[in-house]
Amino acid sequence: MRLTLSALSVLMLAACASQGPTAPASNTTSATPTAASQQQVADTIRRTAAAKETINVDKTPVTSLAGSADLWSRIRGGFQIPDLQSDLVDMQANWYAQRPDYVERMTTRSQKYLYHIVEELEQRHMPTELALLPFIESAFNPQALSVAKAAGMWQFVPGTGRDYNLKQNMWQDERRDVLASTSAALDYLSRLHDMFGDWHLALAAYNWGEGNVQRAIARNEAAGLPTDYESLRMPNETRNYVPKLQAVKNIVMNPQQYGLTLPDIPNHPYFVTVTTARDIDVTMAAKLAGMSVEEFRSLNPSFAKPVILGATNPQILLPFDNAATFQRNLSSYTGALSSWTTYTVTERARPAAIAEKIGVDADTLMSVNRIPAGMRLKPGSTIVVPRTDDDDEDISADVAANAILAVERDVPDTRKMAIRVRRKQSITMLADRYNVSVAQVKAWNRTNRDVIMPGQVVVLHVPYGRPVPAEPGPVRVETVSASSRSSGGVSKIGTHVTAKSAHGKASAHTVTRVSASGSGKPAKSAPAKATKPVAAHSASAKSKKK
Repeated sequence: MRLTLSALSVLMLAACASQGPTAPASNTTSATPTAASQQQVADTIRRTAAAKETINVDKTPVTSLAGSADLWSRIRGGFQIPDLQSDLVDMQANWYAQRPDYVERMTTRSQKYLYHIVEELEQRHMPTELALLPFIESAFNPQALSVAKAAGMWQFVPGTGRDYNLKQNMWQDERRDVLASTSAALDYLSRLHDMFGDWHLALAAYNWGEGNVQRAIARNEAAGLPTDYESLRMPNETRNYVPKLQAVKNIVMNPQQYGLTLPDIPNHPYFVTVTTARDIDVTMAAKLAGMSVEEFRSLNPSFAKPVILGATNPQILLPFDNAATFQRNLSSYTGALSSWTTYTVTERARPAAIAEKIGVDADTLMSVNRIPAGMRLKPGSTIVVPRTDDDDEDISADVAANAILAVERDVPDTRKMAIRVRRKQSITMLADRYNVSVAQVKAWNRTNRDVIMPGQVVVLHVPYGRPVPAEPGPVRVETVSASSRSSGGVSKIGTHVTAKSAHGKASAHTVTRVSASGSGKPAKSAPAKATKPVAAHSASAKSKKK
């Protein structure tokens, strides 16, 4: 079918093993296998050579700890980081002790992920204390997002995520991916330990940045001071970071001392990893696995759209007790797996206009693509839209790799106008005439004045296509491209104004040119002789200054 053969064979083995050798056939749909039967499933997967391609939990635990009854014992046995003893540690431990409901929530949430993290740490011979770090970073919430845009259990900011090859595109954010983010976090922590040779300093650098820790060490060295973690000058968040981890370590070591109880976490894998070559909706995958969408997303939080693309060879995590259900339901399902496709925008357009054009609901289009209100789409943007009944083609690998969604504020296209006024008038009067606000006029001209003097040039931005009233008097209106450049923000195009003669008023000859911002080449104008730039004041004002 749509899963790789290796995944199917492993899932079938898992389904069989989960029942135990004497289980009756009527129990094949049981959703809650015992700890012993789940351990049999884990052993079956580890022994299956074909599983290596699609099952991520086929590693053998450390021999001395493999027989541990629960995962907490295994974690305690792998502690390696020297204990930190300070008032800050006691303060943090008391904080957790006074919030048993919070501790229960985050430790219960961790049950899905801890086994995998411990396996990865042991494979790398790293301290198992690091498996507790997501308690500090995100309370084991893979959907967590900080004000600094750090995302996922391990709280990668976008730049560091890219440094460690975590994909961040319109389809997926691997900073939230359980497998990818764990691997990246342990790579980063290992690098920091190699850099500083001390786990306390490595943890400080994980929180604060290696450059900041290096500079703090250099300051202490220059002052002849110790350079250990507790001796460095650092922000309060980093000052409390390692004590928080030590506090959690102390609680795991002896929860009864703090009046807390840890949930039982069996020492075997929680999930298996499968892949698919066809697009499948998140809701459909959850339905076939017999899971709620919320539970499915807790294991697969990196998928940013309602559809999982087969072209990306996705890794889909499923709990052991749902894997057989998923395989069985998928093999018998004959309908469409995905109800979504893509549409590429060819010109700037509002979401409502696109929705009307392709016949979909505007609210659905904006919600699925997370388009904020008051925005419009730029040309080349790709959006996710419902499939039509006759469309059964999956989203291509090219779209999966290169699609982007670019938006801009939905404001009218404008043309920039430079207007030379002939007589004194208020900015309010001019703003009313051209149907713009006084604040806009002042901002465009970088002035706080309320009055415009004769001969001054005023810059306006008027929506393209709107009729422009004539400026009172013989002086013509100058219109210029919004992309015109000049040192003062005003471009004067082919305008020659003669000074007053002894017996007459100033005369003006104006060549105009109009274009919409971003709308292409400006209209051609009649050739004009080269002239000197127009002064900011009238000729009579100049003579007075002299």
